[in-house]
Amino acid sequence: MLKITDPKTPDQLDAVRRLCWEYHAFLRALSPFDAKIVDAVYPAEKYQQLIENLEQEHAPPTGAIRLALNGDEVVGCGMYYPFAPDTAEIKRVYVTDAARGTGAGYAIMKSLIDTARTSGYKRILMDTSKPLESAQKLYFSMGFKARGPYQDVPEIAAGHLLFFEMKL
Repeated sequence: MLKITDPKTPDQLDAVRRLCWEYHAFLRALSPFDAKIVDAVYPAEKYQQLIENLEQEHAPPTGAIRLALNGDEVVGCGMYYPFAPDTAEIKRVYVTDAARGTGAGYAIMKSLIDTARTSGYKRILMDTSKPLESAQKLYFSMGFKARGPYQDVPEIAAGHLLFFEMKL
């Protein structure tokens, strides 16, 4: 049975951190070019610092972290943080191989969207890379619209990232 929750224990927060590292490795494994992009945007040391500070950067009431559980098994995560006034940015939505196609990604996204709306945000921004077609389909099916970049993009990633926006 799929359950979406905020991480309530140190072990659950550690599970989110592990999933974030799995996501990092997943993106690097897409292609040699994707590995170069990930290494440019999120080199290991920078990513390690970001992951160590997840609970501060995504702390309620301005942020949120969600953990997907299938029974006792950790199968996915996602989070948002305040990007600008009235705007949240969703980051690191990831579902394990075993949970793909189960609705876990949709459930994580729905929880994040609902929480952002309840928290008073007026829009959500997010990005993904072109090879992640199933993620793009999910975002469009949930009402996100394509848009141009909302922040500076490293030259290596220009044209390889897609940007999305949802008005709440």
